[in-house]
Amino acid sequence: MNNRGIGQKIAYGTALFSYCSAIVLAYILITYDQDTGTADSIIASMMAGIVFLIGVGIVLHVIGKANLPDLRIRKEV
Repeated sequence: MNNRGIGQKIAYGTALFSYCSAIVLAYILITYDQDTGTADSIIASMMAGIVFLIGVGIVLHVIGKANLPDLRIRKEV
């Protein structure tokens, strides 16, 4: 990540954290003792959380890896 601003570095790091959180939540969902099946509200909330975290990760990943031009106004001396 050369020539990336601090905002892009934070966005990329947050994207990685979001991906990892989705993986952890998927693991919890798989190991959750489910007697009621997918009709349980906890199961539905975990599935929605996984979708949300993956979506956030994708958006922040694109923002963090974008090749943005330098838009600083330079003073000519």
